[in-house]
Amino acid sequence: MKICVYGAGAVGGHIAGRLGATGGDVSIIARGKHLAAIRQHGLRVETRDGELVSHPVATDRPGDLEPQDIVIVAVKAPALPDIAEHLGSLLKKDGLALFVLNGVPWWYFHAHGGPLDGTRLPRLDPEGALWDYVGPERAVGAVAYTAGSMPAPGVIRAENPRNRLLVGRPDGSADARLDELASLLNPGGLEVAVTPKIRDAIWAKLTMNLIGGSLAVLSASPMKDVLDKPAVAGTAKAMAAEAAAIARALGCDAGDPEAGLAKLAKSGHLQSIAQDLGAGRPMEIDAMFRVPLDLAERMQVPTPNLDLVIDLATQRARAAGLYHDVGR
Repeated sequence: MKICVYGAGAVGGHIAGRLGATGGDVSIIARGKHLAAIRQHGLRVETRDGELVSHPVATDRPGDLEPQDIVIVAVKAPALPDIAEHLGSLLKKDGLALFVLNGVPWWYFHAHGGPLDGTRLPRLDPEGALWDYVGPERAVGAVAYTAGSMPAPGVIRAENPRNRLLVGRPDGSADARLDELASLLNPGGLEVAVTPKIRDAIWAKLTMNLIGGSLAVLSASPMKDVLDKPAVAGTAKAMAAEAAAIARALGCDAGDPEAGLAKLAKSGHLQSIAQDLGAGRPMEIDAMFRVPLDLAERMQVPTPNLDLVIDLATQRARAAGLYHDVGR
C-alpha cells in the first residue's frame, strides 16, 4: 500500500517517521530547508523512547509521485483549497485522503444524513475546490492526540509519552485500508483506532480546542498557567458546556467536558494555533473557531461565552494580519 504524507511538519512528520520506522512504503511532500534536510540526512523523529530515523522519498512536486492508496494530509486548514488539485491528482481513483486537522473538516456534512446531508461549508472550501478535486467520498477524518514541534529542519520532536490517532470514514463504513494503516502504525508507537463515529471524536477534541486554542491566543500561555485562575476556569467550564450543546444539536457526543477540562488544565504545551500566531503563520481560525459558531447559529444554540472569547481571539489574529474573513 502506497502512502504519502502531504505536509511533514510536527504532526505529519511524526506520522511519516513512524511509518518509515515500520517499513511502510511512505513518501512525503515537504518544502524548503525541511525538504533539503530530509533528503540529505533522513527524517529524524525524537520520541520519549528514542530517535527514529527513516529515509522516505521526499519531494515538493506531488506530480513526481505515483498515484497513492492513501494520502495523509497534515497541512493547516487554510492551505487546503490551494492544494486541492494536487491532492486529487495524487490519489488513485479509489484512493483515500485522510485529513489530520483541527476543527470542523470541510467534508463534515457528507453522508451525514438528515436535512443537513451534503451541506457545504464555504468558509473552509470557498470555491468548492476540495469538493470537486478530492471529493468527499474519498475523505477520511482523523483526530490526532499528539503534541510536537520541529526544532530544526528535518527533525520532529514528539513530546507526548502516549500518541493517538482516531480515524474514520464520514459514513462510518469499515475499510480494510484503514485497518492496514493502523497495523502499520500501532507497532511503531502511534496508537491508531478506526471508529465508525468520527464526528464524535472530532467534537471531543474540538470542544477542548475551542477553549484551549482561544484562551492561548489571548494569553500566549499554556493552559496550566491559565486555567488555574478561578475566573478563567469558570468561563472555560461554561464554554465547554456550550460546545457540548452544539455537538448534541448536531447528533454528536462530545464526551465528558469536565474530564477534558481537567486534562487541559494540566497541559504545559502551548496550543498550536497560539504557536502559529507567535510565528506569524496563517491560523486555523475558521475551522477551529468561526465554523463551530456558524453551526451553533444554524442549530439555534446560544453560545454567549464562546462568542465573547472567540470574537476576541479572532480580532487578535486579524490585528496580526493572520486572518481574513472569507464569509460564509
